[in-house]
Amino acid sequence: MTERSRSRGERADAARNRAKVLEAAAELFAGKDPRAVTMDEVARAAGIGRATLYRRYPDIASIAEALLDEHERRLQEELLRGGPPLGPGAPPGERLAAFYAAMAGLLERHAHLVLGAETGRARFAAGAYGFWRAHVLALLREGGASAPEALADPLLAPLAPDVFTHQREQGLSTAEIASALAHLARRVLPE
Repeated sequence: MTERSRSRGERADAARNRAKVLEAAAELFAGKDPRAVTMDEVARAAGIGRATLYRRYPDIASIAEALLDEHERRLQEELLRGGPPLGPGAPPGERLAAFYAAMAGLLERHAHLVLGAETGRARFAAGAYGFWRAHVLALLREGGASAPEALADPLLAPLAPDVFTHQREQGLSTAEIASALAHLARRVLPE
């Protein structure tokens, strides 16, 4: 169940607690590495009990995922219904390049949240990863790439939050990263 579907029928006090938790977590995540934030810190900052926090969120990753949900949902909508090249209507290689650019932008703005939600194997369990993978797989199939199943995950690997963060720490700009990924996209899916 997603954060959005869970919040539709919630009680007023539960909605207030959810808002407190997300606000407190966003501040904590912005202030230090989200992987170092603890559930106790979030509960304290939100002014709620640990049991209340754990009832809704089993771990830090689930809190970060809830914060990311809206940003990722907007990008998903653009991929499905937006204009080309990000949305339908452009050649697969151009769409993949546009996807890389959009993801680099999302990571630039929200890497601290993605690090909290999608590091290591948790990345593959995130609902958004499944969507990104399905999108890339569809582009590979449409573009006639050989072994699309084997290519989908490696093409998403450069978008791992720790890879992106490492590249930024090495001095690469988001534009340079997006440009390199666009080059990769056009090599894998030439026109």
